[in-house]
Amino acid sequence: MTPKNTIFRPDAEMLRKLTAEMPNARETSFNNYNVQTKVDSRSKKSTFVITDDPTQHSDQCISRAEGARVAKLQDEFISKSDMIVVDGYIGNDPEFRTPCRLYMEKKHANIAAMQNLLYYPLDGDEGDNYTPELTVIYTPSVKADGYPDDRLIAVDLEAGVTRVFNSDYFGESKKGGLRMWNERVYRKGGLSLHAGLKVIPVGDQNKVGLIVGLSGTGKTTTTFTRQNGSGPVQDDFVALMPDGRIHATENGCFAKTFALSKEDEPTIHAAVCKDVSYLENVAMNDSGKVDFFDESYTQNGRAVIRMQDIDGAIDAREVGTADFLLILNRNENIIPGVCKLDPGQGAAYFMLGETQGTSAGGKDEAGKFLRVPGTNPFFPMLHSMQGNRFLELMHAHPMEVYLMNTGRVGGPAGDERSAKVKIPHSSAIVKGVAEGTIEWEIDPDFGYQVATMVPGIDASDFGILQPRRLYEEQGRKDEYDKHVARIRAERREYLESYPGLREEIFLGLGG
Repeated sequence: MTPKNTIFRPDAEMLRKLTAEMPNARETSFNNYNVQTKVDSRSKKSTFVITDDPTQHSDQCISRAEGARVAKLQDEFISKSDMIVVDGYIGNDPEFRTPCRLYMEKKHANIAAMQNLLYYPLDGDEGDNYTPELTVIYTPSVKADGYPDDRLIAVDLEAGVTRVFNSDYFGESKKGGLRMWNERVYRKGGLSLHAGLKVIPVGDQNKVGLIVGLSGTGKTTTTFTRQNGSGPVQDDFVALMPDGRIHATENGCFAKTFALSKEDEPTIHAAVCKDVSYLENVAMNDSGKVDFFDESYTQNGRAVIRMQDIDGAIDAREVGTADFLLILNRNENIIPGVCKLDPGQGAAYFMLGETQGTSAGGKDEAGKFLRVPGTNPFFPMLHSMQGNRFLELMHAHPMEVYLMNTGRVGGPAGDERSAKVKIPHSSAIVKGVAEGTIEWEIDPDFGYQVATMVPGIDASDFGILQPRRLYEEQGRKDEYDKHVARIRAERREYLESYPGLREEIFLGLGG
């Protein structure tokens, strides 16, 4: 593959200049650039793993012959095109980092600029010794006829190459590298987690917490909310190894901006407003004023921000082993605001990956109840491997595991009987988890522990901690019991759809 012309490793100033030349890029009042894209979310239906043995993958696949055909189609286009090459690392630990490369069409320079912010930079002395292990080749202008929406993300794990056709959404670049990195981490004995990471000071100790969750479920918000002067480390992907060590992936964040406010999320808001940040699909008027609450185009507005612009950010190389892990579940029925899990339960709820879909997954997922193993739609192998590896890691390096509902209890938003789990509630729960100040009792229906008291949560909000009592007090016990029976049956049926899961995971369902 040889481009007609190559802009090789442009610096940040050059990438900004190239972005400014894009007709769909507009300068904001923050003096950064906002690009409106044709594609506004990930293209799951158009994502395929290249393999001649589809039994080794839970995701949809295409043959190696078909992979070669579409690669030739893309290479022919590139031979006549101007391309940008961005190099960097996934991860910043010299013993664990992965060298990566992005080939990007020049006329979509914002994607190269955003990826350049997220890669950890080269040391500067690599020279000819730098060889990318993972490569993303990205051509928004090339259609993949016959695929959903004439769009294709072709993932060749063996070659370490992902090819993207007919999407101008930055997420396909970011996830293109991280998806392949998932496989590399697994082969090294660890597990990639779709997770935020933060450090919370408690007395003279630091508590390290992992926050696992689908995009849009509150993972970034929970990671960046400050408890005891806590500091964020990562907001999207980390590697968890058998000895409990954690490795970072990105030098920044791809944060959702819908409903972003200075009052509720001051850390993220301040970084998004920096002139070096890049916005995507955020509403703004003709004078450049941004409106984070306008959803007329999409709720999936995004911004790429640098870790160095995030107040209190901590380098992952300074972090010890993990102390606790939170599994986020944005729900609206009988999931408590928080519950404590034993290892088998933790692995079960990790595999269930229950939540309500958001705009990050596109219109097909937004608002719908989902189950995504590990809350990680980017794990490119058999999902049963995720669940079993998670259980192995919990036994190898035990940590406390919790399930957190970041949605509602008792019904959807339109039901006045329901109670919303607000950001201050979640923050109080995270603080209580880190400090060990939550009081617990066994839930009779599911066997996990539910909170009887969380410092900072008023008694009037008790229903979000114990849904069973909320339903009983509202005379809805029969409705609650029906939810319990249905959910138990559905969960077991779902886990049984993944052959090879260990029995301890099924025992974690309780009942």
